[in-house]
Amino acid sequence: MFDQFFERVYDQFIAGDGLEMLKTGLGGTLLLALSALVLGIVLGTVFAVMKVIPGNTVVGKICNTVATVYITVIRGIPLVVLLLLGYFGIFGPRGWNEMPVGILIFGINSSAYVAEIMRSGIQAVDKGQMEAGRSLGLPYRASMVKIVLPQAIKNILPALGNEFIVLIKETSVAGFISIFELTRAGRAIVSKHYDAFVPYLVLALVYLVLVLIATGLVHLLERWLAKSDNR
Repeated sequence: MFDQFFERVYDQFIAGDGLEMLKTGLGGTLLLALSALVLGIVLGTVFAVMKVIPGNTVVGKICNTVATVYITVIRGIPLVVLLLLGYFGIFGPRGWNEMPVGILIFGINSSAYVAEIMRSGIQAVDKGQMEAGRSLGLPYRASMVKIVLPQAIKNILPALGNEFIVLIKETSVAGFISIFELTRAGRAIVSKHYDAFVPYLVLALVYLVLVLIATGLVHLLERWLAKSDNR
């Protein structure tokens, strides 16, 4: 297994086209993860706000129920099942390409988790902030958008960074619907060179480096936020 290891790496990734495959797969992984994170943040924020709306009115009760059902259902179904259902059962037969479907499904899946993160961030903001906005004559929506949400988002930025890390690793299942991401690139190299050890080891190292870089960026963000809070 370990015989002539570096020679095998050279043959597959330098002399061969393994490096180009990995670069293409890396682009697919980052595009999928970043786009899904943006979509997840948008949808997650909407459902988080729906979940924290006071339930003392009919509209509030409906919003609470819809948000709770959405979050429960999406979090209760495995991502792979959502991906297969979305591509082969709903969007694929209508002519959608695999990448838009992947972004949509990954974004929907992420939004259920972001919604809970955002909800906790909103509830962590002192209730006096909302009351202050209402006392100034702002309606509930304006108080939420202009006063509460900016503070909540600042509080949960590190958690959103961790969600991005999770998304990077979760994209490894996107190959089930033929998206060419890192894991599928690794499988393509294995099938071409009939060598599983070297490509998968390199693939694991690439994922590790990506996660370490993302983790470092999250830590930098946390330190920056801590400094800004101390000013």
